[in-house]
Amino acid sequence: MILSMKVPSPGESISEVQIASWLKADGQYVHKDEDLVEVDSDKATLAIPAEASGILRITVAEGEVVKVGDEICTLDTSAKAPEGEAAAPAPIAEAKSAPAAAPTPSPVSAPTAPAAPAAPAKADAIPSPAAAKIMRENNLSPAQIPGNGKEGRITKQDVLAALASGFAPVPAAGIRSTERKKMSMLRKKVAERLVSVKNETAMLTTFNEVDMTAIMAMRTRHKEQFGKVHNIGLGFMSFFTKAVTQALDAFPAVNAMIDGEEVVYHNYCDVGIAVSTPKGLMVPVIRNAEDLSLAGIEQAIKDMAIKARDGKLSIEDMSGGTFTITNGGVFGSLMSTPILNPPQVAILGMHKIQDRPVAINGKVEIRPMMYLALSYDHRIIDGKESVSFLVHVKESLENPERMLFGGKLPEAVLLGL
Repeated sequence: MILSMKVPSPGESISEVQIASWLKADGQYVHKDEDLVEVDSDKATLAIPAEASGILRITVAEGEVVKVGDEICTLDTSAKAPEGEAAAPAPIAEAKSAPAAAPTPSPVSAPTAPAAPAAPAKADAIPSPAAAKIMRENNLSPAQIPGNGKEGRITKQDVLAALASGFAPVPAAGIRSTERKKMSMLRKKVAERLVSVKNETAMLTTFNEVDMTAIMAMRTRHKEQFGKVHNIGLGFMSFFTKAVTQALDAFPAVNAMIDGEEVVYHNYCDVGIAVSTPKGLMVPVIRNAEDLSLAGIEQAIKDMAIKARDGKLSIEDMSGGTFTITNGGVFGSLMSTPILNPPQVAILGMHKIQDRPVAINGKVEIRPMMYLALSYDHRIIDGKESVSFLVHVKESLENPERMLFGGKLPEAVLLGL
C-alpha cells in the first residue's frame, strides 16, 4: 500500500511551508514516528514524523515551497524492513562511527585515505541546505565534494561520506566561488516585520547604564547553594526579568499594545527572551513572569533554550508576549538599539559587562558596568515614562534587595514609607 504524506497545518494563518531538510534518504526504509523532514514556516520549524513504517519516496525537493495539505512524500507500507536493517548505515551514525575504524590502517597507508573523494565536484555544484550546513561547519568548499544528487547536486550523504572516508577538509587554494540560495520563510518574515516596524511605529531609544557590582556579588555568594537547592544555575537573566516585571507594574504603558484606535493594557507580564538559534533569532515567551521566583525564571529560560537549540519551539511558545528582553552582550555588543517586536511597544537591550572607571562618592573606581537600551513606541509611551522605566530597572539591579520588597528598599518597608 502506498501511503501519501501531506503537510500538516503548523498553526492558524499559516498556508504554506518550505522544505528545509530531509532527515531520511529517498528509498530508505523508515519506521513509524521517525522524523522524516523539517519544514520552515514564517514562524517556526516543524519536524514531520513518518505516519507508518515503509520505504520512503521523496516527491518534493529541499528548498521547495508547498502549501499546507500538499503531498511531500509517499511511504510503501507493504515493504518489509531489510534484514540486518538495524546495522544498516544511518547517515549521521555512519559519520560518527567511522573514526573508530581509523586505527586499523598502518601509519604508512594513512596518508592515502584522503584520496577517496578524488573526483572533485564542479565549482558551480549547488549543495542542498543540509549539505551546505555541514560543509560550513567543516570548512569545506563545493569544489571539494563530488555531487551525486540530481543534476550533480551535492547531498547531505555526499558530504557525510566524504568526511567518513577520512577526507581532510582543507580549503582549496585560489577558488573564488559564490552561492545563491533562497531566503527561508522564517527569514523573509523577520525581514518583513523589521521593515514594518521602522515604517509603522514612532520608535525611539533611551539609554542608561547599570553598575553590576551588587548583582555579581550576590550571585557569587549564593550560586553554589542556589544550584544545590534548585538544581539549576543562577544567571543574570533572571535578575533582569524580575526587575523588568516590577518596572512594568509601575509603568503599565510600557506593557501595552496598540489595537486600532485603542490601547490595550495587560495586567500580566509575558516576557519574551530573544535567543539565537541555527534558524535565526527566536523569541520564546515566559508566561506570567511576574509570578515566578528567580529559580522559576531560570528554569523557564533553560527549558526554552533547550527547545530552541533542538528546533522544538512551537508557535505557541513564541506567541503573545507583552515585552521582550534581548541580550547582545553574549556576542560582545557594547551598545545597540534593539528593534521592537510587534505588536509590543517596548524592548530592553542588555549588553556586555565591561570594567570602566566611574565616579563613586567623589572618587574614581573601576566597576563592572553594563549599558542598557530601551527602544519604545513614542505613540503611546512618553519620554518621561520610558526614562523612568529604565531608571526603575537600573535601581532594582543596583539594589537587588528592592526586588524582594515591591521595588522599595527594606528600610522603607520597615518604616512604612
